[in-house]
Amino acid sequence: MLTWQIETLDLALKFTWKISRNATDVKTNLIVTVGNERVQGRGEAAPNIRYGETPALLLEQFENLQKNGLSSVETVEELQYLTQRENVMPALRFALESTLVHYLSRKASKTVPEFLGVPAVTATPTAFTFPIMEPGKIAAFAQEHELKRFQYLKVKVNEESGLDMMSEVFKATAQPLIVDANEAWQDPDALIRFMEGLKKFSILMLEQPMPAALNEEYLYLKPYSPYDLFADESVTDHADWDLLKRQFHGVNMKLMKAGGYLNGLAILQKTRSLGLKTMIGCMMETSMGIWSAIQLAHGVDYLDLDGMLVVKDEPFKYVTEQDGILTPIKQP
Repeated sequence: MLTWQIETLDLALKFTWKISRNATDVKTNLIVTVGNERVQGRGEAAPNIRYGETPALLLEQFENLQKNGLSSVETVEELQYLTQRENVMPALRFALESTLVHYLSRKASKTVPEFLGVPAVTATPTAFTFPIMEPGKIAAFAQEHELKRFQYLKVKVNEESGLDMMSEVFKATAQPLIVDANEAWQDPDALIRFMEGLKKFSILMLEQPMPAALNEEYLYLKPYSPYDLFADESVTDHADWDLLKRQFHGVNMKLMKAGGYLNGLAILQKTRSLGLKTMIGCMMETSMGIWSAIQLAHGVDYLDLDGMLVVKDEPFKYVTEQDGILTPIKQP
């Protein structure tokens, strides 16, 4: 019998995290622990309201699992069966699976990459993100956070101020840019006009510019896009892959949406098999969640794992960052 525990963790942020649909200064995540006095594993859940996840709901689901056999789980397969049977949300499923993987790998004296059967990653670059802000604050933000050290940057945009923000980012930085709209546009023709305005910038990709539900609009948009279109909200723990490959050039896999290491790995493998580009992103997470994402980073085209760099007084130090490079230090 394994002993499982869960606790909430309020994370103050270094600045207001604003995207096209919401803004926040504090994020509440959940930390899961399993094991005994000799061997333990830990994992993180970062609830996302976009998918109906809240800390209260995830706590309720955890308590339900405790009543329905969680302590009897001994394998990842048993855990997957239980969490799917009980309709557990993806962020909590990931926290539970990563916690168990970390415990089982330690128990077997294996590294997590060895346990998962993937190549180990010792260091990797990450993007750093400009949240939506007044364009006049861009230069000061770039200087304050020393953004010249990153190989590429991401810019959150909305339809109202997107081009103004991009112009100021272009003046303040020299790196290639990822443009992330978080489903801000409804009209593909308006989006095409926005993309025309981006031609003077060095753009790596445009990430999920319209709502995931606008299937026909994405089919219409793709032939007109001068930039790679990456799916984010269009891929959760599953996707319509036949449709997706006709809509996008790449996929941003996030473990908190995938619901676990194994499904995250499967999404990356499926993405590659379709000839699409790969990306690993994150929610607002501590270094615990970022450490997990790095474990699957081998061969991935782009990494956007800056969540821990936005957290004020990050508590765990499982990963360090220097000159825009993330290095995993110790296993959760």
